[in-house]
Amino acid sequence: MKSAQSNQEQQHPQYKSDRDTITKLLTGEPTDHNLAELARLKIRYRGFPGARDIQKDLDNVMQKWGYSDEETLYEKTRQIHAEGLVYKRQKNEQDDWI
Repeated sequence: MKSAQSNQEQQHPQYKSDRDTITKLLTGEPTDHNLAELARLKIRYRGFPGARDIQKDLDNVMQKWGYSDEETLYEKTRQIHAEGLVYKRQKNEQDDWI
């Protein structure tokens, strides 16, 4: 018999900081940095069994910024990362996995 907890959605360990980032994306513009953040979070939450509000908001940001599919977003962010400057100004931010 399965426990009641196994049927619940999982809480992502980065939920709080990701929620803050997504709130900024929802009101922000599609800058190189914001596009990179959107793609990073889309990858993080792809297939994650929880955080449905985050997944929905990520889809809303994509639609708002004119991206109809993830591959188009990833193509754009690969170009951004190839230039190597997307996170240069973010020196004060803590690494994601710490």
